Amino acid sequence: MSARIVLQEADIRRALTRIAHEILESNRGANDLVLLGIPTRGVSLAERLALQITEIAQTAVPVGSLDVTLFRDDLAKHPTRSPRRTEIPAGGIDGKTVVLVDDVLFSGRSIRAALDALQSIGRPAVVRLAILIDRGHRELPIRPDFVGKNIPSARTERVNVRLREDDGEDLVSIDGGAE
Repeated sequence: MSARIVLQEADIRRALTRIAHEILESNRGANDLVLLGIPTRGVSLAERLALQITEIAQTAVPVGSLDVTLFRDDLAKHPTRSPRRTEIPAGGIDGKTVVLVDDVLFSGRSIRAALDALQSIGRPAVVRLAILIDRGHRELPIRPDFVGKNIPSARTERVNVRLREDDGEDLVSIDGGAE
């Protein structure tokens, strides 16, 4: 079965612009805001959101990355990738509004791991979640605050996010299906 394209470059750009505005509205501006992307594509999305928020609010927003590999509860079931570097902005996260940014929300396990990783680093005032694609099928009670697009999918399908910074193009597709 061939991949079905669900978002193209312009769609992703619009979704990120909307999320940037929603983050600013929710936070009442850019003060004490920190964006942390979850590797790999969450980091690229966080950097894009930071640029848009900076442009809209005329205030630079710190951005970093939060690797969750060693905090996952399913390492025994799935071969893991090599841990990436966690990079926390110079001002830290204590007392800040931290927005975790990732590409796809599925079971919720990566976000649970991100919350554990965050707790090991500091104590934010508030933690929010921004997701480009929410595909459903949650196994944990995790709900995003900011969503680019809800894409219902079968558990057997795979949602592929490709970003210019990581893959050379902006595209979201679904492939797989009935087995």
